[in-house]
Amino acid sequence: MTPLDKRSPTSSPIPIGNQTGFSAPTPTYPFEYALRAGFDAFEFFPDVREDTGQGFREADLDAATRANIHNLAVGHGVRLSVHAPWWIDPLIPGALDELAETQRFALDLGARVMVVHLYLQQGVDAYVEAVLPLIERLAREGQRLAMENTVVTGPDEVNAVFAEVQRRGPALFGSYGLCLDIGHANLCEATRNDYLAFVDRLDTSVPLIHAHLHENWGDADTHLPLFSGPAGENPAGVCGLLDRLIARDYHGALILEQWPDPPELLDRACSQLREILAARGVAAV
Repeated sequence: MTPLDKRSPTSSPIPIGNQTGFSAPTPTYPFEYALRAGFDAFEFFPDVREDTGQGFREADLDAATRANIHNLAVGHGVRLSVHAPWWIDPLIPGALDELAETQRFALDLGARVMVVHLYLQQGVDAYVEAVLPLIERLAREGQRLAMENTVVTGPDEVNAVFAEVQRRGPALFGSYGLCLDIGHANLCEATRNDYLAFVDRLDTSVPLIHAHLHENWGDADTHLPLFSGPAGENPAGVCGLLDRLIARDYHGALILEQWPDPPELLDRACSQLREILAARGVAAV
């Protein structure tokens, strides 16, 4: 790879934060932890384990709680995002109605990015047909849709999805993009154990607007905290990822997608990410 020019220290900062977790004591505890830790971003992910009932749904957070979250996020300068429940496939009849609840939840919190998975079992055309109305609805509220690669989504499929969205909805450009999940990219058959190859195979026209950071050893979607897996032995992959994001003028959040035990592992990951970014001329928020 050719050397990348460093940004100037005055470049727009990249916010770093964490996500809710079904194993947390309360639905809002990870958010409260983020505020105490001085993180710059946070993602709410309505997620309930079927076997234990742990986790939360949007309806579990009432209007007063949502307003409080919004006010705290604004007061602390935290950028919020919302991940739609993983079981909602935009292709399933009635999915748009369910996603409307997630969008309302995001609006109440003040979150401008909503994440959904790229479910391509029925092909690219069917998926794009299903998500275009959602992108339009989000755009009317000043929100954006971040479509996340899954463990079975290859870079060529990602390129095809965004080429088709751009072809069919040119006026919507700026209201959607890719949520790059490096743990999923590391498990993808086309780029197993080489998530940088996944990034390198993305077309430059694919807008990267959000990122989920977690690790694995190429065996399972274990969501290891950053720098506790392969990057703990050698951070070159994470450094290479940040170089590539900087080269693409990335302005999205970096979400540490786990609730580890102990949660202080998040602090360590955030600190190391900030150090790597600072060495490249990207200021902390």
